[in-house]
Amino acid sequence: MPTRREALASSVALTGGAVLPAAAPAAAAAHTTPDRTTAASGQHPGRTIALTHATVLGAGTDRTVLVRDGRISRVGRSAEVPIPHGTTTYDLTGKYIVMGGLIESHVHNQGPETVLPPLFPLNGVTTVREMWGGPLHHEWRNKVRAGKLLGPRWLIASSIIDGQPSLWANDTGERVIEVADAPSARRAVREAKANGADFIKVYSRLTPEAYEAIADESRRQGLRHAGHCPDTLPIARASDAGQQSIEHLHALLLATSAQEAEIRRAMAKVRIAPGLGTSFERYASWFRQVHVVEWQAMQTYDAGRARALFDRLAANGTHVVPTLTVHHSLERTDQLPTDAPEFAYLPGWMTDYWPAIWSSLTAGRTARDTSRIHRIYEHRLRLVAELHRAGVQLLAGTDTGTGYAVPGFSLHHELELLVEAGLPTRDVLHAATTAPGRMLGLPADRADLLVLDADPRTDIRHTQRIHSVLVDGRYLDRAERLRLLAGVARAAAVSEPPVAGNAAPHICVH
Repeated sequence: MPTRREALASSVALTGGAVLPAAAPAAAAAHTTPDRTTAASGQHPGRTIALTHATVLGAGTDRTVLVRDGRISRVGRSAEVPIPHGTTTYDLTGKYIVMGGLIESHVHNQGPETVLPPLFPLNGVTTVREMWGGPLHHEWRNKVRAGKLLGPRWLIASSIIDGQPSLWANDTGERVIEVADAPSARRAVREAKANGADFIKVYSRLTPEAYEAIADESRRQGLRHAGHCPDTLPIARASDAGQQSIEHLHALLLATSAQEAEIRRAMAKVRIAPGLGTSFERYASWFRQVHVVEWQAMQTYDAGRARALFDRLAANGTHVVPTLTVHHSLERTDQLPTDAPEFAYLPGWMTDYWPAIWSSLTAGRTARDTSRIHRIYEHRLRLVAELHRAGVQLLAGTDTGTGYAVPGFSLHHELELLVEAGLPTRDVLHAATTAPGRMLGLPADRADLLVLDADPRTDIRHTQRIHSVLVDGRYLDRAERLRLLAGVARAAAVSEPPVAGNAAPHICVH
């Protein structure tokens, strides 16, 4: 199976499709570009453009958005917003604008540069939170900022900081930092800051002592920490320690049992044998052990205990990223697609391995096991609804980078799953726009937005009816967006698989 390092190496051979085209010459006077034309071809941020007569979600109908020098300079009634001389104007009558675009709060990216980064903005995802950072992501971010690569804004985590042995062996092309005590944990945080991390990524096998040291040192260094709640640490302690977000729903399910003390003892017995040499083997082992404990926790679910915990998370401002996409793919394997149109935007040597990986992860499941895991998934949906009702801020994230999740496309599927869990459509949109924007400190006037052909407040699936995208002041109209998507598909189709190695493949919940 190809490794992350091998996938990265293959990007050297790829060309075309992802680099932004040169800006068109400046207009001599303001002019209107009807919907059917293709005048925009990667607008330069220095130009002034006006998007007129659209419905702006949260602002009203018949609104104009004025973009100048890579910033949103004004949003107002179209009749009241003067259009400066030289502005390129796009009539968006009947369209719907999502200010800021969509934000993906949990992604992992390694692979062809001409394929992965552009898929986010071409699907309306203008900002991503990279949850396992490395030099490649900083390189991509610099290229995006310089206008050399079409991609989203990037918020980049540290390397994963985990206990010993970690769930991840150092066989993925990405570094894992194993810490055994408080001094090594503090050193890891300081090193991450020196390497330019925007925040610290904590993981499942940390000891409480090491975790507390990471939380304290992160505060000292002016960084936030986010990620998994360690297996042996109660979520309430992680929240009280200032963890900015909790990823996935494993720990939340365990913490809502009436027999939490017994559940904690069971989790303390979960072991990763040092002899398991690959990340794939370690994660498969962890899943088998944890699913047994989750079944016990689900059977002893205590609604009162859950509400008390969720109230505490809400009071502390702890965010939760449910990543229903990856939970669904692992726990409802009967619903995995054998093919989907978006698979064409990834190299075949990546997507062809997904069935084998999933088969190995689920090997040995009996009919009873499968039935239980289906019920665990349904319980996760109920937990998401309870979190929302308690006022815990949920964020939309997918764990893209794992199987069956295609960059950009998968966030739209996550929004559908959040609606399926019972969240109102407006709140689901909030989880992919305003809420993560505030948590990440994104400027409100950033020149990012998504233009849709239909109102997503009436049907969340309308986020997939993309008309055009503004990303960092560059307007990609319908024709330009489709042209760039076709270029990505061509780059993916000609991508050659890297030389096989003996490292672990992409797997899950990271």
